[in-house]
Amino acid sequence: MDSGTTTERQWTFLTNHARVLVQIARDPGVRVRDIATRCLLTERAVQRIITDLEHAGYLSHERRGRTNHYSVTVAKQLRHPADAGPTVAELLAALLRLPADGRRDPTPVARDSSGQ
Repeated sequence: MDSGTTTERQWTFLTNHARVLVQIARDPGVRVRDIATRCLLTERAVQRIITDLEHAGYLSHERRGRTNHYSVTVAKQLRHPADAGPTVAELLAALLRLPADGRRDPTPVARDSSGQ
């Protein structure tokens, strides 16, 4: 029975793990603080997600001075059985408009006047 209040289920197309991975793919030298801000997450949540991604083999990092530099393992396949087949490179290509090999194209993406 309707109680008179409307509650809308909240959901999104991308997981927080995907959002963090996209931010790192955009800028391998990005700070955890900046990822958190862009993804609307806490720094602690981002750190946990990075750890998850590293333990699963999707991400690695190396220390460069005072900062981390991340590397995305673009050849790795997506983890859920329903998503079997596509690689991280293919996912990032769709989300970032990158070539399917995961390498950055040095030319900027052209957009029309509406921002598309």
